[in-house]
Amino acid sequence: MIFILITLFLDILGIGIIIPILPELIKEFVGGDTTVAARYVGVISAVYALMQFFCAPILGALSDRFGRRPVILVSLFGLGIDYLIQGFAPSIWWLFVGRALAGVMGANFTTANAYVADVSDAKTRAQNFGLVGVAFGMGFIFGPALGGLLGSINIRLPFFVAAALALVNWLYGFFVLPESLPLESRSSFEWRKANAWSSIANLRLYPLVAGLAASYVFLFLAQRGLESSWVLFTGYRFGWDALTNGLTLGLVGVMAAFVQGYLIRIVIPRIGERRAIIIGLSISTCSFLAYGLANQGWMMLAIIVVGSLGGIAGPALQGMVAGAVSPSDQGKVQGALTSLMSLTSIVAPLIFTAGLFSFFTSDAAPIELPGAPFLAGAVLMVIALVVMVRLFRRIPPSETKSEAGDSPAPA
Repeated sequence: MIFILITLFLDILGIGIIIPILPELIKEFVGGDTTVAARYVGVISAVYALMQFFCAPILGALSDRFGRRPVILVSLFGLGIDYLIQGFAPSIWWLFVGRALAGVMGANFTTANAYVADVSDAKTRAQNFGLVGVAFGMGFIFGPALGGLLGSINIRLPFFVAAALALVNWLYGFFVLPESLPLESRSSFEWRKANAWSSIANLRLYPLVAGLAASYVFLFLAQRGLESSWVLFTGYRFGWDALTNGLTLGLVGVMAAFVQGYLIRIVIPRIGERRAIIIGLSISTCSFLAYGLANQGWMMLAIIVVGSLGGIAGPALQGMVAGAVSPSDQGKVQGALTSLMSLTSIVAPLIFTAGLFSFFTSDAAPIELPGAPFLAGAVLMVIALVVMVRLFRRIPPSETKSEAGDSPAPA
């Protein structure tokens, strides 16, 4: 675990560095117009997700065949090159190229999740995926804050630092990262199974996973909408600059590290994965609603702290998925789920950022409502919650494979 966690931390650190400054760079290319920039941010984010959608199941299937290590190493090297392309981009169209390549290489999270599943058992799954959340959280503690600081010096500097981190990460993995999938657990590679649509359709082989995937669609659609609109919303509503956004997103990372690194070790063993998912989704629904209605900057900070408790749902979801899937199919299933997340990431920026935020901050809007993307996200969270409750009633714990912590009565 320690090797993959360090790899993930450096990977997320590089991604986090560019989060606060990418919208600002786009604004420079379009003359500083926030409404126009929102449209480009939405489309560029959709391009990234589109490439990830098609490539995630391919990388997952390749890792089932050749092992996790080579797939992770190739993608890390590709990310380093991609950041250089974005750093030197002379026009907004080069950013499109860079984000497309980032989508291809960013699909390595599929393989990282499969790696964690390889080295986990029923008792450690939720905790190990919680540690993955810690790695993400730590990356987002330092990444956005560092990106905001570097961006205040030069708007392109964060891209070059991210490139250096990705290439250092690649060297680290080359010399240190061990393989997690033994030869006897590997499966053959078939292009038809690596197809994004086929991999999603194959989720029906695991009824519980298929049901969780249905809720995933609404959950991640809301989450991606929040992420793609955050910087533009806080800049428009509260006048936050890249540094302020970076420090604020650092707070998100601190809370994520606390919840997923410490709190879930106490909560999930006591209440079970199912109750953790229901409670987490309920908290997230309330936090989305609060974000949309916030009218002062300090409110956003308070909501981040309280809303972070909803993070107990993520590791519990990953634990349930990993526990229902055989080792030889972990890569394919994780790839399918990553493709689903990417599919929502294609749609979300277009709906929430280029659509809702752009419209409700324009002169054509009947009312000024920059928080519209977050309010729409709250509605989607409610739908995800309803889908999950109905799934758990239909499939009790006794019918699923080794659900950690679910010995008490079902949710």
